[in-house]
Amino acid sequence: MNNLSEYPITRRWPPRRPGAIQLYSLTTPNGVKVSIALEELGLPYDAHLVSFSTNDQMSPEFLSLNPNNKIPAIIDPNGPGGKPLALFESGAILIYLAEKTGKLLPAAQRYEVLQWLMFQMGGIGPMFGQLGYFHAFAGKEIEDPRPKERYRAESERLLKVLDAALEGREWIAGEYSIADIAIAPWLRSLRDGYKATDIVGWGALKNTPAYLDRFLARPAVQRGLVQPPRP
Repeated sequence: MNNLSEYPITRRWPPRRPGAIQLYSLTTPNGVKVSIALEELGLPYDAHLVSFSTNDQMSPEFLSLNPNNKIPAIIDPNGPGGKPLALFESGAILIYLAEKTGKLLPAAQRYEVLQWLMFQMGGIGPMFGQLGYFHAFAGKEIEDPRPKERYRAESERLLKVLDAALEGREWIAGEYSIADIAIAPWLRSLRDGYKATDIVGWGALKNTPAYLDRFLARPAVQRGLVQPPRP
């Protein structure tokens, strides 16, 4: 077992299971990607709540692990070569966990999985997130309609791209993968969190609503969606 005391973050969030992957996160669309992957992969992990309400993400301890002050981040005590590995950025973490276990990144579809993972990281995440801000949060007080319309239209376009790619497929790259784990939590937030389906053409989509329902029905997904637990 490797000693994690050299990481300042462990002084604020002491490991409860020092031999397990230490996850620093919150149940946002980006945060649950990693907890869901850990549940799907059956990897032991120790989930620590990084609360935005108390600006935990801006604390020196958290910034020592992720200078970009975003969740999620991890420390794997048993990283490459048996040495601890600290890692941030949800997409990078998903790739690492898949390669560590040899699961959720099938060799035959490797680059297709990665392309859809990048589609989420560069498109769905940023666009849906901005739409949520202007539709459901503080941005809705801005009178100028152009910012919201920019993100609404792009979110609708991205949904159409996704919906077409899902035609005849259960999962986005054929086999269930980290690409699905990246994409589906954002669909859930768009539908259930931002309640924006009525403005992005959700009702006209042929494949995406059932795709999201399939994803949410998975037991590992249901477990991962509530990690780390909120007080």
